[in-house]
Amino acid sequence: MTNIAGNDSTQMLVLTLIFALASLLHGISGLGVTLVTTTALASMYPLPYAIVLIIFPSLLLNALTWLAGGGRSIWQNFIYYGRRYWLLALTSLLGSILGAKLLLWVDSAYILVLLAAVIGYYVVSSLLGKQIRLPDTKPVLIIVGFSAGVIGGATNAMSTILMMYLLSASNDKNTIAKVGNMCYFLGKIAQIIVLREPIMALGGGEWQLIALLSVISIVTLLVGIRLRRYLPQARFRQLILLILVVLGIRVGWQGVMAFL
Repeated sequence: MTNIAGNDSTQMLVLTLIFALASLLHGISGLGVTLVTTTALASMYPLPYAIVLIIFPSLLLNALTWLAGGGRSIWQNFIYYGRRYWLLALTSLLGSILGAKLLLWVDSAYILVLLAAVIGYYVVSSLLGKQIRLPDTKPVLIIVGFSAGVIGGATNAMSTILMMYLLSASNDKNTIAKVGNMCYFLGKIAQIIVLREPIMALGGGEWQLIALLSVISIVTLLVGIRLRRYLPQARFRQLILLILVVLGIRVGWQGVMAFL
């Protein structure tokens, strides 16, 4: 495992800025904070280590987005979305367990190339303004939930697959956001279970950094939500897509070079 604790303050500042920017933009535009932070950190550290650093800040943001607000209490949100989308949540959880295991079983080069491909799909579909919608049937739900879980567990890019189903299952943006974050939350739980040894191997300095990143992520998420009504979301989406293009090319290049 790489150890950040012994590295200079510049590196910690870069990490802080990455999480702050990603969480702010997540609050403003609803764009996946995990995809942005994973892509950025995967270009700096080994992918399994990058995912370990991201798990706990993402877990908190996903729980907040899923359970807080929407005109219901935390318990009411838990029951309401749990009852209606339990099968999607279960299949994404099972897929996430397998995906997280791939981090331990498969050469990271393959997963980096997969991450770059998923980012490419996400950026192209966003730029074209087209979303692939799938039939709202139980077999499709099971296949999409499991596939999204595998992708999410291995690369933290679950949203790119999951949204294809959620957009066909509901027209309510609030429901899409909350169900998506419920599945992302369970994906993080799966990663914690599978990656418990690398997580336990983290040093005290790294846990302090994770705690700092978690606090910064929550604060900037709440600021972003406040700013949402005042700022044009389209511009921020364009900015983050540009950032993803640059980082995706870098990550893909790293994966390809690892083969050579």
